[in-house]
Amino acid sequence: MFWYTRQVSVGRPRRGQRSPAAVLPVAQVCVDTPLAHLDRPFDYLVPAELDARAVPGVRVRVRFAGRLVDGWLLERAERSDHPGQLAWLERVVSAEPVLSPQIAALARAVADRCAGTMSDVVRLAVPPRHARTEAEPVGAAPARPLRPAAEGWGRYPRGAAFLDALSQSRMAHACWQALPGEDWPTRLAEAAVTAAAAGRGALLVLPDHRDTARVHAAVATLAGPDAVVTLAANSGPAQRYRRWLAVRRGTVRIAVGTRAAAFAPVAELGLMVLWDDGDDLHAEPRAPYPHSRLVLGQRAVLEGATLLVAGYARTAETQLSLETGWAHEIVAARDVVRAAAPRVTAIGEDDTQLARDPAARAARLPAVVFEAARAALSRDRPVLVQVPRRGYVPALACSQCRAAARCRRCAGPLALPAASPASCRWCGAVETGYRCPACGGSRLRATVIGARRTAEELGRAFPGVPLVTSGGGSSGGADVLADIPPGRCLVVATPGAEPLSRYGAAVLLDGSALLARPDLRAAEEALRRWMAAAAMVEPATDGGRVVVVAEASLAAVQALIRWDPAGHARAELAARAELGFPPAARMAALDGAPATVASLGEALDLPPGAALLGPVPVPGASPGTGPGTGKGERERLLVRVPRAQGLALASALAALQAGRSARKLSDPVRVQLDPPELG
Repeated sequence: MFWYTRQVSVGRPRRGQRSPAAVLPVAQVCVDTPLAHLDRPFDYLVPAELDARAVPGVRVRVRFAGRLVDGWLLERAERSDHPGQLAWLERVVSAEPVLSPQIAALARAVADRCAGTMSDVVRLAVPPRHARTEAEPVGAAPARPLRPAAEGWGRYPRGAAFLDALSQSRMAHACWQALPGEDWPTRLAEAAVTAAAAGRGALLVLPDHRDTARVHAAVATLAGPDAVVTLAANSGPAQRYRRWLAVRRGTVRIAVGTRAAAFAPVAELGLMVLWDDGDDLHAEPRAPYPHSRLVLGQRAVLEGATLLVAGYARTAETQLSLETGWAHEIVAARDVVRAAAPRVTAIGEDDTQLARDPAARAARLPAVVFEAARAALSRDRPVLVQVPRRGYVPALACSQCRAAARCRRCAGPLALPAASPASCRWCGAVETGYRCPACGGSRLRATVIGARRTAEELGRAFPGVPLVTSGGGSSGGADVLADIPPGRCLVVATPGAEPLSRYGAAVLLDGSALLARPDLRAAEEALRRWMAAAAMVEPATDGGRVVVVAEASLAAVQALIRWDPAGHARAELAARAELGFPPAARMAALDGAPATVASLGEALDLPPGAALLGPVPVPGASPGTGPGTGKGERERLLVRVPRAQGLALASALAALQAGRSARKLSDPVRVQLDPPELG
């Protein structure tokens, strides 16, 4: 570390050619470097000719370890604590202060919470520069909009009080449980415009571009098209940077976007909204892997803004914030929920159903599915069929009892490759002579055959009925439909790709496959997908019906039948607390080569109460070829601490990364706190 400090401090000051600025001559710079042991500001001298342009927040170029690198000027100071001679600030790339003090503090806080570096977070927060866009004239800020009537919030007992708090610029963190059939983009737009009418900014973060477009249109309808911008990567570098600058300069007070918009520099931030926080698109796939929920939660603490977490379902993390008193829930009364919800039918809910269709538990399309579809089609209403994936045969189960087929060696899921017999998706072992441990059956069947094959089967079962497919998931694609024509039709869609419509019935297929996934979040994720689809179905009073092809006694299925995501979240959080999993505890995953992972446990300076779990092989990693080192082989070590020790764990992991970086160890280690697959 001393070597790098000397390189930065000595520099080449060019005596006689440069003189430092008369006031605040020292610039503290966040240098853009991936080295974890250099994750701190460095001091540089500001030359007099750059004094006017070198303001906090601008992009700069500095000499670091003998090379010119990028950086961000954090602040100016009168003197430096460094005893040696400082290097000069080489260049101010742009006079535009792109890194506001609030976002700089947020980047530091997120890096500390995620055991990352500040420069990595700043790269997520500040988009790449577009010089021509920066030179464009600054537009005028639109007039404050009027506070909307927002009568739709009246169906929720605390809805009006929440909007009053926004109008009075009071902080009121909340969790909003949207009713089935709710026009949620309009409700969120009303909250955002209410904050803007009070002179505060609003930031709405959504999982994908479809939701973003709907919310943008709703806000534009209430406040005008000039009052809101959408921040999304698919808008192109120039347009994205132009919109981002409008937010940074304060000419637009309402910003809508996906997970990167969580760092949007909204001026005088008063409201932040996170829709559907259980969607995995909110998890950043780049280091240090911050979740939108964590980023907005930190902003709420640092900037004193209100955070509204909204959705049809509820995660265990949101439930924890309610139980600790950090937030309050906004939910409708039970009679209002019952009036808005469709009738939900599961498999085996009564003896009559099983008497009429004895094979209902083993059939992929039991008789109750055809009954619900025919009833909706007879009313000239569309029918939604939700299938978990697009493919054909991703998993296998016993053909008699539908128990998931598992490998006898590692308990991994069995799959059917191009050539029989079945093999394990984890260890690759071939399974011959399969016997179901539950019923002794020897025959296997596909549990999830995918949207395309399902469409073929339904097309044969309902000849003459228009068939529409919408696949590709929530990330978009040419085959994802925004809406469908009115009238009777069958719509086969994957989760997140359901066309907008008011359906007469919905069929949720392959529930057992969703719930049997080897994932702590499996039940929560299944319920989230089901509720998003069921919310588009007409109320039961109008004949709306939902059929979930899963056992009625399962907890997630019962939560859907009762439309009780809050109860399911409470039970989920209690179970995770008993098991010691997030969010009741903090957990970190360290992935690397087997020899490296074996040494990490001893190198970590863990806080009290820490526990090491593993190491275990990482699923999907290629098997090793070298003895001991495992070329291509990777293992995972889990570190668990009580929730109160979360920051101490992050600090220990950051120190571990810094030590490895300082020693120039070449074997990479991936560090992630609270991985999404662990809840």
